[in-house]
Amino acid sequence: MSRADPLRASLRAHAPADALEATFIQRMLDLCEVPGDPFTRAHFAPGHFTASAFVLSPDRSALLLIHHKKLGRWLQPGGHVDPEDPDLCAAARREAAEETGQRDLPAAVPGIFDVDIHDIPPLKGEPAHQHFDVRFLFQATSRAVTQTDEVAGVRWVPLEQVSLAESDESVMRAVRKIRRL
Repeated sequence: MSRADPLRASLRAHAPADALEATFIQRMLDLCEVPGDPFTRAHFAPGHFTASAFVLSPDRSALLLIHHKKLGRWLQPGGHVDPEDPDLCAAARREAAEETGQRDLPAAVPGIFDVDIHDIPPLKGEPAHQHFDVRFLFQATSRAVTQTDEVAGVRWVPLEQVSLAESDESVMRAVRKIRRL
C-alpha cells in the first residue's frame, strides 16, 4: 500500500474551514493521482507533499513557532517527507523534533488539522514548485525547546500574540481553528 491510500481517506474525512481549504483538499487528492511519487522532494510538477506540526503548549495557551531562515517569518515546524517516514503525521513529528527538540508530542486532535498549498521559488538548482502541506495539531508535554541549526529561532508565542505581520495567513487560519477547539 502506498502512502497515498491512507492520505486520500484522511483528506476526504477532513472538514475544511473555508472554501480555500476545500480547494486545497481537492488539489491534494488530484496530486495523489499524478505519475511518480509526490511524497519525494524531487517531484516538482506541480510539487510534492510536506508535513507540518502546529504544537500547542501543555496548557494550550501558546503556539510553538520557528523562525524560518529562508523566509524570515515565524512559522510552524515542518518540512519534507523522508523515505523512512511511515506517514505524514510521523513526518510532522520528526520535523518538529528536528527543529525544536520537542519529542513527546501526543496528538491534540485526531487526524489532519489543516492543509495548505504554497509556492516555493527556484532555489539551489530546483525549479519553482509547490508544497502541498498537510498539518497536524499536537500538544507538548513540556515547554522545553532546543534551537537547532535548521532554524533561526524557536519560541512559544501566546495565541493572542500570533500576528499576520510576523507570520502568514495559513498560520492565522490555524490559530482561528485552535481558538474554536
